[in-house]
Amino acid sequence: MNYTPHPVLPPKSTGVTYLLWFFFGLLGVHQFYMGKIGRGILYLLTGGVFGIMWLIDLFTIPGQLRNVNAQRAVGIS
Repeated sequence: MNYTPHPVLPPKSTGVTYLLWFFFGLLGVHQFYMGKIGRGILYLLTGGVFGIMWLIDLFTIPGQLRNVNAQRAVGIS
């Protein structure tokens, strides 16, 4: 009997994340896309934490996606 304990989820795209960041980043849409609901709500209510975290995301999105995709590969999120 072959039992798979969790479904393997497809990885999130870097290109899609950057597009969402550029056009809707101050609203946190890219955070919602990555499955970070709490952070997405924070961005939505504060305008990307007054634009500071939105700008920091420009440089940290690849690392955030590596973590998200690693979690998705083992079925965590």
